[in-house]
Amino acid sequence: RVQVVESGGHSVQAGGSLRLSCAASGYSASVNCMGWFRQAPGKEREGVASIYTHGTSTFYADSVKGRFTISQDNAKNTVYLQMKSLKFEDTAMYYCAAGMGWCGLLAAHAFKHWGQGTQVTVSS
Repeated sequence: RVQVVESGGHSVQAGGSLRLSCAASGYSASVNCMGWFRQAPGKEREGVASIYTHGTSTFYADSVKGRFTISQDNAKNTVYLQMKSLKFEDTAMYYCAAGMGWCGLLAAHAFKHWGQGTQVTVSS
């Protein structure tokens, strides 16, 4: 049984930084990728970043490249999303997910285990 729980979402000022955390448990051979997704009101779910659980390769949506960094601490079984230079457009519910597949696709269907979401609101 795989479980993921996100935390760290807050209301932040545009241009500021925020780090989200995803605590995972119950990993199995069926999981090789952890990803961050987000969904804003009225918009489709969007893949943000992903990382292979047993490697160092990372992938990002064009909209966040250069601003967001995904990382992991395997000892703590935790994945992070460091967000910098936040924009109003980054406001969304952010979800952490675990799955199996090619991380670079950031395809939601490949992620079978989802967290409850953590809200990020960027204001002026």
